[in-house]
Amino acid sequence: QAEITQSGGGSVQAGGSLRLSCSVSTTASRYCMAWFRQAPGKEREGVAAVDTRSAETYYADSVRGRFTVSQDNAKNTLYLQMNDLKSEDTALYYCAANIAGYGGSSCFDFRNAGMRSYNYWGQGTQVTVSS
Repeated sequence: QAEITQSGGGSVQAGGSLRLSCSVSTTASRYCMAWFRQAPGKEREGVAAVDTRSAETYYADSVRGRFTVSQDNAKNTLYLQMNDLKSEDTALYYCAANIAGYGGSSCFDFRNAGMRSYNYWGQGTQVTVSS
């Protein structure tokens, strides 16, 4: 019902910037889109999300003020601009989409590693920040 393709990421020094992109191919409605990340030995956590209907956004405390999530609805694409990167931002980043109103939860419900609110996931892209 949907396919997600991620691009971007890579390696950067602390204080640098990177941008992630995520395109969604689907004929169904997109309700929410989000970015999650998983560092080695840690659980997957929500980073930022957008309600595609209202354009309302939400950020985890750890990235607020440094990361910006945006969407291009015409291209069905989600972006994550990451500035002032820190070593603790090193992780595998996943794009996620709520297709067809899955789960009935809020776009900003990141419990259960996002499984309550998101039913389609990208392949992940590595971000490495060196200090």
